[in-house]
Amino acid sequence: MSMVFLTDSHCHITFEPLASQLPGILQKARANAVGCLLCVSVNLEGFPQVLQVARDHPQVYASVGVHPSEVEGQDPTVEQLLALAADARVVAIGETGLDYHRPAGNLAQQQDRFRRHIRAARECGKPLIIHTRESAADTLRIMREEGAERVGGVMHCFTENWDTASAALDLGFYISFSGILTFKNADALRAVAVRVPQDRLLVETDAPYLAPVPYRGQMNEPAYVRYVAERLAALRDLSLEQISHTTTGNFFRLFAAAKVPDEQLLQPMTP
Repeated sequence: MSMVFLTDSHCHITFEPLASQLPGILQKARANAVGCLLCVSVNLEGFPQVLQVARDHPQVYASVGVHPSEVEGQDPTVEQLLALAADARVVAIGETGLDYHRPAGNLAQQQDRFRRHIRAARECGKPLIIHTRESAADTLRIMREEGAERVGGVMHCFTENWDTASAALDLGFYISFSGILTFKNADALRAVAVRVPQDRLLVETDAPYLAPVPYRGQMNEPAYVRYVAERLAALRDLSLEQISHTTTGNFFRLFAAAKVPDEQLLQPMTP
């Protein structure tokens, strides 16, 4: 049996319905060789729960940040982000970025918030988790203006074209693919996935959203990152074992504050 160690580089296991089923969700993830998860913050109000899950489960790490579409909660200062990021279980700043699909609030406010996250990341030395939707030009411009390349990070749930991927790669960023990679109408995205250098690839679920085929339309969960990895492996003519080791190695290289849980090392994939 091949030895596989998968990492879900972006999930929201504090969101319902995952949160109320968390022991089973984590057990199923482990049964599918998902040895590490990054639980991503979207607002300051929910951050204590994100951090507590990471403290309670050695295979889970946390980020701190406020999603560009969040408008009701606290708008973080650089100082607040730095204080929260000081916890050892926090390995990244974000998710942050720009979302012009359904712009909530003022676009200038989104951009200012994004700049604050980049400044905090640069100061604490922890990488960025960047969300961009229908906003690639402004996202890349602000990344350049704020020196995001000095700290690096990941373009999460990537759905943009090769030009955007190439520009992000030039800034030292990684590219993470979600269940969208398995969707029938995602040929253009699959073409991008083939071109990303192997040492910059990550996989994620964005659970509970964007469940991959064969679970599209249902609740997503970290266990299903294997379907993303399988599709990525097939596209690049690699085995699941190879792509799992590649993407997991990339994860721990990017999120340097995360440590591989000893008891999770190279557990076999169940059929």
